[in-house]
Amino acid sequence: MNYQETIEYLYHAAPTFQKVGAAGYKEGLDNTLALDEHFGHPHQQYKTIHVAGTNGKGSCSHTIAAILQAAGMKVGLYTSPHLVDFRERIKINGQCVSKEYVIDFVEQERAFFEPLHPSFFEITTAMAFKYFADEKVDIAVIEVGLGGRLDCTNIITPILSVITNISKDHTQFLGNTLHEIAGEKAGIIKRGVPVVIGETVPETKEVFLEKASQMEAPILFAENFDISKYQDYDFQLKGSYQEKNRRTILCAAHQLELPEEAIRQGMLEVCQTTGLMGRWQQLQSSPTVICDTGHNVGGWEYLSEQIRKQPCRQCRIVFGMVDDKEIDKVMAMLPKDAVYYWTQAETKRAVDVSHVKALGDSLSLQGTSYPDVLTAYHAALNEAAADDFIFVGGSSYVVADLLAGL
Repeated sequence: MNYQETIEYLYHAAPTFQKVGAAGYKEGLDNTLALDEHFGHPHQQYKTIHVAGTNGKGSCSHTIAAILQAAGMKVGLYTSPHLVDFRERIKINGQCVSKEYVIDFVEQERAFFEPLHPSFFEITTAMAFKYFADEKVDIAVIEVGLGGRLDCTNIITPILSVITNISKDHTQFLGNTLHEIAGEKAGIIKRGVPVVIGETVPETKEVFLEKASQMEAPILFAENFDISKYQDYDFQLKGSYQEKNRRTILCAAHQLELPEEAIRQGMLEVCQTTGLMGRWQQLQSSPTVICDTGHNVGGWEYLSEQIRKQPCRQCRIVFGMVDDKEIDKVMAMLPKDAVYYWTQAETKRAVDVSHVKALGDSLSLQGTSYPDVLTAYHAALNEAAADDFIFVGGSSYVVADLLAGL
C-alpha cells in the first residue's frame, strides 16, 4: 500500500471518532493493553507528560513540547485530531512521523491488530508510543484523546499530569455534570505524580482534591500560581482564551524546573517549533482572516467576546458545527451584527447546513447557506472590503477543511 491507501485502510478498518462519532469510540483499555504488551511497553522507555482537559489541552501540549525542545530535549508530541494530514498527530521536535513509518507499521502489524478490532485511536496511540521508543525521544507530551480514565493514553505513568479545565463536551461518554466529567478527567492522576490543574469551579475542585489525596499526588492549582516574573514573556498564541492556558503552561514549566530562557523561547515560537495550527490563526490581512478550532460552549465564551472586539467595517463569519456539541447554546453567543456564511464540513458528523441556517434564522442572524467550507469562505472573501474581518470556525473540522483547501 502507498501512504494514501494506508490511511484509507486505517479509517475503514478501524472507524475513527473524527469521521463517524460515537461508533468510533471504544470504552475500556483491553485492546490498548494487548497492543502495549505486543510492542513491549514502549512508553516505559522515555519520560512522559500527560495532558487532559475539555479546552486548551492542544495549546498546552504543543507549548509544553516547544519549551522542552527549547531546553535541548528530543521531544515526542502526540495530539488529536489532525487538521490536514494524519501525520500531524505524531511528531518529534516538530517533524511529523514519516509516511514510510506509517506504511511499514500498518503492513508489519496488521496481522496482529486486525483480530482485535481496535479503534482508530487505539492503533494510532500504539503507533505513536512505538515510534517515540524507536526514535529514542527523551520525553513525550501525550494529549488525552477523550476523557481520561478510560482513554487509551492512560496506560502511561508520567512525570507530570496536567488537566486544563472542565466544561460540558462529549457528555454522551463522560457524564452530564461538571462533577462527573471532572471525575473522568481526574482518572489520569497517578500515584505520587504531581498534577497541575488549569482552572476550576467549586464542583470540579473538590473532585481533583479528593482524587489527588487518594493517589498521594501533589496537586498544584494554576489559578494560585504567581506569574509576575513571567509578565514580559510574549505568548505567540493570541486568542483571549489563551491567558488561562498561559498560566497553566507556566505553572507546569515551573514544576518541571525548566530554564527560564527555554520557557520564553518555547512560548514565543510554539507555532514554528511544533507546527500548531488553528488557534486564533491569522491567514491574511486586508481583509483580516482568522480561523480557530474552538468548538464548544467553553471555547465560545471567549471567542464570541474576542470577535466582538475586532475593529472592522463589517464582521463576516463562516460557521458550521458537528453533531455532539451544544449548537443552540453556541449559536446564541454569536454576534448579532455579523454577516453569516452557514456551511458544513466534510465529516459525517457535520450538522446539516439547512439546520444551521434554520437555527441562525430563529436567532435573527443574517446569513446564506453554502454546501462546503471553501465555497462559503470564498463567498465571504469576495464580498469583503479591505477593512472587514472574516472569522472561520465553529468546529475543528470546518478549520481543517479550510486549511486543507488552501
